[in-house]
Amino acid sequence: MESINDLIIDSIKDLKGKNIISLDMRDISGSPADFFIICEGDSTTHVSSIAGNVYKRMKQEMKTLPISYEGKNNSTWMLIDYFTTVVHVFYPETRKFYNLESLWNDAKTEIFGEE
Repeated sequence: MESINDLIIDSIKDLKGKNIISLDMRDISGSPADFFIICEGDSTTHVSSIAGNVYKRMKQEMKTLPISYEGKNNSTWMLIDYFTTVVHVFYPETRKFYNLESLWNDAKTEIFGEE
């Protein structure tokens, strides 16, 4: 059976999400989740489509709905919270501004290439 994180990453890759990373924060005291999966899209439409595909596939294949799904109004940063894993889909400039990777730089990082 595919893990939740694997399915999320596959869902992002389905729609050509870019610069995909996973931050493993299980060893960080006070972290808001076990994992952050962060990626970006080329446009607000692309960001919205990626987030929508993650939501759709998680619902269909894992029978799981998020506890929170935010950012649908402007689509420069969409957040999908699956409690242990939080997905962040950014517009590139927004990702640079918030720089979550730097904020959680003590997390174990896994980078997924563009395939």
